[in-house]
Amino acid sequence: MEERANLMNMMKLSIKILIQSALSLGRTLDSDFPPLQQFFVVLEHCLKHGLKVKKTFIGQNKSFFGPLELVEKLCPEASDIATSVKNLPELKTAVGRGRAWLYVALMQKKLADYLKVLLDHKHLLSEFYEPDALMMEEEGAVIVGLLVGLNVIDANLCLKGEDLDSQVGVIDFSLYLKETPDSDGKQDGGITAVLDQKHYVEELNRHLSCTVADLQNKIDCLEKTNSKLQEELAAATDRIGSLQEEQQQLKQQNELIRERSEKSVEVTKEDTKVELDTYKQSRQGLDEMYSDVWKQLKEEKKIRLELEKELELQIGMKTEMEIAMKLLEKDTHEKQDTLVALRQQLEEVKAINLQMFHKSQNAESSLQQKTEAISSFEGKTNEMMASMKQMEERLQHAEKARQAAEERCNKIRQELAGRLDTCRQQMSQLDSKCSTLEKELKSEKEQRQTLQRELHQEKDATALLKTELQQMEGLKKELRKLQDEKQQLEKVCEEQEQALQEMGLHLSQSKLKMEDIKEVNKALKGHTWLKDDEATHCKQCEKEFSISRRKHHCRNCGDIFCNTCSSNELALPSYPKPVRVCDTCHTLLLQRCSSNSS
Repeated sequence: MEERANLMNMMKLSIKILIQSALSLGRTLDSDFPPLQQFFVVLEHCLKHGLKVKKTFIGQNKSFFGPLELVEKLCPEASDIATSVKNLPELKTAVGRGRAWLYVALMQKKLADYLKVLLDHKHLLSEFYEPDALMMEEEGAVIVGLLVGLNVIDANLCLKGEDLDSQVGVIDFSLYLKETPDSDGKQDGGITAVLDQKHYVEELNRHLSCTVADLQNKIDCLEKTNSKLQEELAAATDRIGSLQEEQQQLKQQNELIRERSEKSVEVTKEDTKVELDTYKQSRQGLDEMYSDVWKQLKEEKKIRLELEKELELQIGMKTEMEIAMKLLEKDTHEKQDTLVALRQQLEEVKAINLQMFHKSQNAESSLQQKTEAISSFEGKTNEMMASMKQMEERLQHAEKARQAAEERCNKIRQELAGRLDTCRQQMSQLDSKCSTLEKELKSEKEQRQTLQRELHQEKDATALLKTELQQMEGLKKELRKLQDEKQQLEKVCEEQEQALQEMGLHLSQSKLKMEDIKEVNKALKGHTWLKDDEATHCKQCEKEFSISRRKHHCRNCGDIFCNTCSSNELALPSYPKPVRVCDTCHTLLLQRCSSNSS
């Protein structure tokens, strides 16, 4: 605390002596001017107070150029200073760059503005300074206020050729112990200029006090509105939390519904597996039936071979063989009839297959027709079995006839020698017919298998369609519920969006007001009282002054204008009567009055 107070007092003394000596000198200051050098030394000590030590590869680094580099990011106007300082080849250390930066800022008369920008962003300065540093406390704002008075001074500092890196910053107290010269020896023109500047500074202070009071009132209003907005935001966050909980509950319900649907699907899969097992068992029974028929056909082939052997022995029996041939012809005719019947049955099967294909679109009706077709197929298979039994009986009759023919074969051997060839040819024809019958039986088996597969597929399809219909009904109900909930949520969201829009409007209005206040403050802070010798043209219309076009000071901004550009008059706080004001200040002051009244 004592160190900060001492630095604060030294800063006040250095600025006071610098301004007094500069006004008494009445010219631009050089870098060799002792009060100016001591001012930079004191300012450097103030900026170094409470700096954090940063460790690097080289060692510990403690320089005040780090926080000054932030000004380039926060204020784009300061980018020229940073680039010009970095381009100087003589500067090799951060301390030298920081001193060059301060020199350039003072020449531009923006040192106070740049440091004020830094103090407005203390959260960034906390990276470089300790919490109890001078720049982090209220003394920093006081120093910035004192530096505003340096805008009166004109400085011309040469950076080239000076060794800023190796300069030792030691405060020389002998300057502040000297007695100031008497003011009796000053000229009358200097006294009037100082008095004008004094009035101008007092007027600026009054303006600033008025604006500070207005700003405090507006800040109170903004704090109240911010508290209300925070309460509304808290309520909105609570509503959002409740809505999120409802969404989680809905998700849990959806998961339960999915689990139930999966369980129902598993049950249907088990039922289909049971049906497949029953179908496989029935198919095994049919395969056994077909195997039995195939065995019977093989036995018939064996019997035919035995008949051929017996026919070779019946050479001499003409009459009895003719009877046997007639019987064989009858048998062949009957077999042909059976073949025709089988072909008709095949055609019927094909027609039934076409009907099944056309009627597969309607699942329930097609199932009934297929069950009827299966029953008809079973009847036809029974008929086939009966025909096979009839064939066996006929074969037994043929065996009896053969036995009778064996008794007479010795008599007819010589007569039947010529007809054996014809009988063999007929037997070969019969064999070929039997092979064709076997092929047709195989094709019938394949067609039956395909029909059974199609029946099974259609059953599966119908079951799946039923389950999908049930699921679709459930999903439709869930969709209706979700749509209702969605409409409710959309209403709530619309209400919240309207509230947020209103909050955004309030915030935008408050930001606009703050920007207007900042612009007014900048306009009030940046004004300086110009001398008559410095102005040769009007600042607004840029016309050259002459004997007919005289110079006039604006009592608000301090600039020099012609009579036409400063013909307005307004009552200011520092003057009891209305005073001459330029056009721009006239409009600004009228806007401020209207805003304060509203």
